[in-house]
Amino acid sequence: MGEFADAVRDRLRDTLAERRPSLDWETECRVRRTPIDVVGTNADRFVAVELEWRRADPANNTAKLFYYADEGAFGEYDDVLVCQLFSGYYDLQSGGVSSKREVAEFVGETAAESVEYVAFHPFRLPIDPPKRGGERPAEWRTRTDETAAEISALFDG
Repeated sequence: MGEFADAVRDRLRDTLAERRPSLDWETECRVRRTPIDVVGTNADRFVAVELEWRRADPANNTAKLFYYADEGAFGEYDDVLVCQLFSGYYDLQSGGVSSKREVAEFVGETAAESVEYVAFHPFRLPIDPPKRGGERPAEWRTRTDETAAEISALFDG
């Protein structure tokens, strides 16, 4: 990811930490060899937030998390929540979303059905990533905070 994506990721972590202080929030946490953009944990819960900025294969890391969960990698947690955020890059000009996003959501939803203690929630991150050298959208902070509010509404404390 680039500098702007890192800024969005860090703001997301900070806003989630303010909204859900019962979890310890960090960035670039690894589960086995797979990095997760933002992670929140406590004794019972593991929250993974994957930020899909411009990936060619947005299903990859999320699929790996479910694979690891099926193998017992999250055995110490009662509840695992996987949130996948899709930037405006995955929106189609004509309306709707790209097939890359559709496939990633299908993979996440199907995998969640097969792993008992893991839930999957896709979100639209309403930020269009600028092309290299482009300007950041003026409202990126507000939109990141709104997305964090949507995520934190999924669970208590």
